[in-house]
Amino acid sequence: MSVTYNDSASHIDARLVDPVGARTRVEKGALLIDVRRAASREKFGVVPGAEHVEKNEIETRFGDGNRSRQIVVFCGSIAGSGPVVEQLREFGYADVVHIEGGFEAWKEAGLPTEELPVE
Repeated sequence: MSVTYNDSASHIDARLVDPVGARTRVEKGALLIDVRRAASREKFGVVPGAEHVEKNEIETRFGDGNRSRQIVVFCGSIAGSGPVVEQLREFGYADVVHIEGGFEAWKEAGLPTEELPVE
């Protein structure tokens, strides 16, 4: 499993994992969070089992959660997931990572995705 550190100004110390490493974490019990907007999920599909959380709901959903749980976050890119990782760390979650390349990298790695049903 590859973990790298991104030292850009907006994502200081935001841990990145490759898609296979992310899946390994999820298989071992990490919570997988999809923070893409609903329109993106509808257009490009979803990862089965991922919890869909709007970015503006992170504090409400995780402000008082189990801080010992591993969390894997993804968006369309690290520019979207990085700030969520930082926010979760501010809440005291120590083991939070995000997927290098986001949803597209997950899909390109051949990992499970599915289309949302058309309503």
